[in-house]
Parts: sequence; structure tokens; C-alpha cells
Amino acid sequence: MFRVSLSAVRPIALRATRPAQRGAIRALSTTSAVRSEHHAPAIFGSGAKPGEMPTDEQQATGLERFQLLAEMEGVDAFDKSPLDSSRIGTLADPIKVFSLDTERLVGCTGSPADSHELHWFSLHKDKNRRCPECGSVYALDYQGHHLENAHHH
Repeated sequence: MFRVSLSAVRPIALRATRPAQRGAIRALSTTSAVRSEHHAPAIFGSGAKPGEMPTDEQQATGLERFQLLAEMEGVDAFDKSPLDSSRIGTLADPIKVFSLDTERLVGCTGSPADSHELHWFSLHKDKNRRCPECGSVYALDYQGHHLENAHHH
């Protein structure tokens, strides 16, 4: 039994005690390179040339780049305007909250605005929420892709 164990471990032990090889081992691929017209998404910047300091446009990635490109076109990427507080949302006619995600945090100050302290609550795609102070009903106006959050459990 002991010999069988040693014979299984011997190749590994020999490799570990050998001096490191000087040249790097290179993987060989027998498949041909895939050619297509697919370009990298515009969400990644081009980066700066060697020896130069990158600009914000060159180094920004992700949401920061999305916002920067929108500002360059004169578009507000993220709607930061307050929600409609001229009325109280009802179950039949809730206040719609735009979202590209299936969940969003909402703050309610009442109707008319600032009639009570700010209350934060989480709003989900499939369920309306009611403010615990004024009773106003909010609904998520989900505008994202239906498969966007398919990887979540």
C-alpha cells in the first residue's frame, strides 16, 4: 500500500525538485484564429499612448465612461430630477419610478414635497411599495432587458 502511494507521488516530487526551466513554455493551438468584424464595446476607453498622460475620455470605463460620453453629447445619462410629488400615488395610479435595474432605492418626502421626513425604501420590479408615513404608492417602471439579471439567484 505504501509503495502504491509513493508511486503516485513520485512524479510530482521529481518535478518539484528539478531546477526551473530557463525558457518559457508556450501553448500551441491548432485551431485557426476567428476573424470577425466584432469590435470592443465603447464602454472601454482607448487608453493613452506610452509616455503620455491619459485624458478622462481615454481612461474612463464602465458607468463613468457612459456618463462622460452622454455629457459630451449633451444628454443627461442619469435622470436626477425629483419624483412627482404633486400628488399621492394610489394602488390604481402609482407614481412610476424609472429604472434599468430590477431594484431601486426610493426616498419619499410626502405630498406636497417636504411634508414629512425623508423615508427610504427598496422598490422591486414585481411589487409596489407604499410610503409608511404618507401612504403614497410607488411602482418600478423597469426598462432593462428581460434577461439582464438572469444570472442572479
